[in-house]
Amino acid sequence: MQTLWLDGAAWLAVLRIGLGLWWLESWRHKDRKSWFAGGGITWAAGIADAHRWPVVRRGFDRVVRPRPRLMAHLVAHAELALGLGLTVGLLTPLALAAGLLLNLLYLVLMIHDWAEQGQNLMMALISAVGLGTMCWQGWSLDAALGWLG
Repeated sequence: MQTLWLDGAAWLAVLRIGLGLWWLESWRHKDRKSWFAGGGITWAAGIADAHRWPVVRRGFDRVVRPRPRLMAHLVAHAELALGLGLTVGLLTPLALAAGLLLNLLYLVLMIHDWAEQGQNLMMALISAVGLGTMCWQGWSLDAALGWLG
């Protein structure tokens, strides 16, 4: 179906690329020196400590708190990998699923009123739409390589 000057697959590719650029911006704007020293995890620990759901506090204490530097690297490099994968369309379904999971984790951690959740909700929605519509079929390395037909 042709709409304006692009067909549906191309518009889905635009949405996928926009999501990839959003992840790249999330990676780019981090103060990586502070972030990799554990600053981002320290900030998240304060949120987890005050969280209304005990399961979030326990999960954070068991998985993230004992490994602040590893988790800081994991989060930052995941955002970079998601951004690159979605922007160029490489292993797109995997990037969409991982991005959806990461946004949902961010959403659950920062569910309090003082954290803006519109970005996480929209990024999760775009990931779900991208998976459901197979947005890697246009303007992607996956399509160019004949992967994921």
